[in-house]
Amino acid sequence: MDKELAGTGGTSAQSDDPRAKYAKPPFKKQSQAWPGLAARMEPRPDHGETSYKGSGRLAGRKALITGGDSGMGRAAAIAYAREGADVAINYFPSEEEDAREVIALIRDAGRKGVAIPGDLRDEVFCKMLVEQAVAALGGLDIVVNNAARQQSRTSILDLTPEDFDATMKTNVYAPFWILKAAIPHLKPGAAIIGTTSEQAYDPSPDLYDYAQTKAATMNYVKSLAKQLGPKGIRVNGVAPGPIWTPLQVSGGSSMDKLEKFGGHTPLGRPGQPAELASIYVQLAASDASFATGQIYGAAGGDGQP
Repeated sequence: MDKELAGTGGTSAQSDDPRAKYAKPPFKKQSQAWPGLAARMEPRPDHGETSYKGSGRLAGRKALITGGDSGMGRAAAIAYAREGADVAINYFPSEEEDAREVIALIRDAGRKGVAIPGDLRDEVFCKMLVEQAVAALGGLDIVVNNAARQQSRTSILDLTPEDFDATMKTNVYAPFWILKAAIPHLKPGAAIIGTTSEQAYDPSPDLYDYAQTKAATMNYVKSLAKQLGPKGIRVNGVAPGPIWTPLQVSGGSSMDKLEKFGGHTPLGRPGQPAELASIYVQLAASDASFATGQIYGAAGGDGQP
């Protein structure tokens, strides 16, 4: 794999010391139009492009991942493929550059990679997304609702109804629409994973709307796990802390906050998407068969949900 795609964060990615494994603040101030591209971040995030090694834990599985072009979705897509799964990823059309890299990595792993661009704020598209994934993959047994919209606003007075609606549609409505379409295709042994956040239980003042949606995600995971457990379908969530993704450089953080991003954690740095890949694998794998309704945190020592 080309070193340019590795995204090692510019430091010793092989270090066993978690404090020194990736880049620390201060970070360069940088801004992109929403939703942003990992390919244009400095430093580039590490999604496990060169580091993740599979062992067949998801052999023969078929997964749909929203927001699969970058961030935790990309890390999960790479890991799933290297664990033996075929993967369909959804992404916003402007993220095609990142998505092409992910599809190439999935195919390099010898698995089927399916790209399905579209806007999750559209109910009709969400239904089509599931149907296209099922048709292309020949079924579906892992659904990862990972895509999210995050825009920092200093005051609630600065948050427009249009902003609020776009965040709710992306983060709350889209998983609802997708799951309604996907669940009839899921059989016993299937897994649903939602990406929540530390914002669900420790919200920042400038993420009023985003934090609400992550609390909603945490709660739908717990509710749906009780509903679907009797059908043999597990539902879990991942709650990241500060992770270096395009969310931060495309309006999710102020420039001052971005420069210091992750420096407040006990490890003194933000996490990289690659550091969460194994969690998404674990929650999808059959050997985690008693884990349902759980929220797995990864926040660099800042606490758990």
